[in-house]
Amino acid sequence: MTQKSEQQKLANKTPAAMLRPSGGYRFLKSFQMAEIVFDATVAFCKSCPELTPRYRDQMVQAARSGRQNIAEGSCAAAASAKSEILLTNVARSSLEELLLDYEDYLRHRGLPQWDKDCSEAVAVRQVCRMHGSEIGHYAIWLEDENPAVVVNALICLCNQAIYLLKRQVTALEAKHREQGGYGEQLYAARIAKRSEQQVADDTPECPECGKPMVRRTARQGIRAGKDFWGCSDFPKCRGVRNISGE
Repeated sequence: MTQKSEQQKLANKTPAAMLRPSGGYRFLKSFQMAEIVFDATVAFCKSCPELTPRYRDQMVQAARSGRQNIAEGSCAAAASAKSEILLTNVARSSLEELLLDYEDYLRHRGLPQWDKDCSEAVAVRQVCRMHGSEIGHYAIWLEDENPAVVVNALICLCNQAIYLLKRQVTALEAKHREQGGYGEQLYAARIAKRSEQQVADDTPECPECGKPMVRRTARQGIRAGKDFWGCSDFPKCRGVRNISGE
């Protein structure tokens, strides 16, 4: 496709057509895993009276923030790629905070933390890959009577969600570098439309500066509603011409 036809295609796009796909967060693996972490955190905090109310509230809020910011970022993606990246990073940071809380729980009580390559951690990761979206598949660990097993499983789930969000942010950044955001596309379309007008065969030159002129419509005065030629370098140049026959 030539540059001219590419510009014409861009100039004819409506603002609505430039909006990016958004709102499909429920199908994101990162959201599904973050939701499992949130639900499991709520259940754990309810069953753990030794935690202070403030500590429980902070853990639940961190888990909730992880899930909610993925959803908010996905919905914001329509008009702002930067907002989607920012909110997805907030989700990742919230889950990092929650991860530290679970690690602290084990450390403060002298309980062992699973090595990432131990059989239990590997088994949790395998379930994540095969059945990542259903909390019931993790019941063997999350419903264990030993809180150390529950917390270690939650550490694995937090790490999985954080890993997915890191990959998601990397992909979003690459897409933004390649395609730009809504504002950039809208500006590019405006420039392309102006260029399309400037190269029209009947476009005269500005009597003041010699640059191509653009067809405009008067908004006020005795010629309100009528078209005229205005300099494409407006407002730097205010040269005008009447349109023949009008």
